[in-house]
Amino acid sequence: MIIDTHAYLSRWPFRRLAGDEPSEFTARMREQGVGQAWVGSFDGLLHKDVAAVNARLAADCRAHAAGLQLIAFGSVNPALPDWQEDLRRCREQHRMPGIRLHPNYHGYTLADPRFTEVLRLAARQGLIVQLVVTMEDERTQHPLMQVPSVDLGPLAGIVPAIPSLRLIVLNQNHYAPVKKIAEAGQVYFDFAMVERVRGVATLARQISPERVVFGSHFPLFYVESAALKMREAGLKDEDSQAIREGNARRLLDGR
Repeated sequence: MIIDTHAYLSRWPFRRLAGDEPSEFTARMREQGVGQAWVGSFDGLLHKDVAAVNARLAADCRAHAAGLQLIAFGSVNPALPDWQEDLRRCREQHRMPGIRLHPNYHGYTLADPRFTEVLRLAARQGLIVQLVVTMEDERTQHPLMQVPSVDLGPLAGIVPAIPSLRLIVLNQNHYAPVKKIAEAGQVYFDFAMVERVRGVATLARQISPERVVFGSHFPLFYVESAALKMREAGLKDEDSQAIREGNARRLLDGR
């Protein structure tokens, strides 16, 4: 079985996507052997009513599973008032195991004290934090909605101060200092935007197969592409199993 740690429900704001209907989403995931998907909501990028976004996401995960276990990861925007309450609802009301952050869409950097505060509070409450570096190549972005990638530079200095933090960096690009960041603490990386030949194997060598998780970025990207990346990586069976499923299970178990 595959655990896909990086997928989305709802609608991408700029165009319709193959797979953005829940029935097609679950069917295509199952076709590729995905048994569990960690999903955020596209609404979390631009909507200001984050509480409503997360409530809909939790309800959709219950309503549309259809043979695929959907695990909701709520949005938190520390640039909005009362974001601490949104984080509390994720944990206590919706029983989510983690949250998903989009700093570039929400208008703050990783050097902002509010980012560190989110990490500290999430770690204190036992939540996994997913940090999204970018959503799409800047060349394909709408001309009125240019959103640069998140600068990961400050991360290696922040993570060691929060030892209980479990962090997944999503959609990192080849410029990211992945080794330095991974060595700073419990930091994991997906490979949705790793495009080079045997890219998954290269990433695993850089930071250890125990720190790589399966992430498709579906439906903005094709889940079939992520599955093919695993097949062409040429990994040892135990390393492939760890990336497909084992590392994500360990994260959910809090280890």
